[in-house]
Amino acid sequence: MKRMSTLGLTVALMLGGAAAQAVELMHWERLPLAVPLVINQERVVFVDEAVRVGVPSTLAGKLRVQSTGGTLYLRASEAVAPTRLQLQSVATGEIILLDVAANPGDQPLEPVRILKNAPVQATEDESSTSAVPERTPIPVALTRYAAQSLYAPLRTVESLPGVRRVPLTLRTQLPSLMPTENVSSTPIAAWRLGDYWVTAVKLRNRGSAMVQLDPRRLQAKLFAAAFQHAFLGPVGSAEDTTIAYLVTRGAGLEHAVLLPPPIARGADNES
Repeated sequence: MKRMSTLGLTVALMLGGAAAQAVELMHWERLPLAVPLVINQERVVFVDEAVRVGVPSTLAGKLRVQSTGGTLYLRASEAVAPTRLQLQSVATGEIILLDVAANPGDQPLEPVRILKNAPVQATEDESSTSAVPERTPIPVALTRYAAQSLYAPLRTVESLPGVRRVPLTLRTQLPSLMPTENVSSTPIAAWRLGDYWVTAVKLRNRGSAMVQLDPRRLQAKLFAAAFQHAFLGPVGSAEDTTIAYLVTRGAGLEHAVLLPPPIARGADNES
């Protein structure tokens, strides 16, 4: 694996067989968050708190930044090399760093939601009257556990009661998973929690063009899908490989993808 980070996961929940609007979830863990942009297309970033935005002077006339009610609206008018923006919480002064870059493209990118992992401590009076925190949905918790298991040091993996690693049924490439992209797809690990399975699939770009990862292009019957990174760089670059986390319900990934027909024995001997 060439990129060892857990900065963001692109998640799309699929309900009733139809894909919902994808949202890229990025966890702020004091490491800069990469936010790709498409030239002349606005991308929305939800911070969920009022922030001040520090924009370098080099982006003047290239990047429009609007901030209101805890939401940022970013629109690049021309190509932008990776450049850092600084978000400062109005309430706490905490800093969040975004690395933005703009490139040409046709497909609009999903909105981004930034999640902060720091726990909020309630006062004694508040804790006695506050409601029980809402439980994290199983697909989200299972995907996060899988990502931490692959990328994070073992001592930092959060415990998840009931989760277990399961044997891989699929051990070959899945050419039907992303048929419109020049990308190889190989399952590498799987976990199960209750009625949900998550399978980690290694994606590798085999072409010279950058590939924007879009869960709507996955050809499989999935409950949810997540990408470790938002794009794949050209083959041979440090960014040409990432992981997709594919969540299924009721059965593993082998029941959700279209598998190639088996080669009949003796077929090579037929004239």
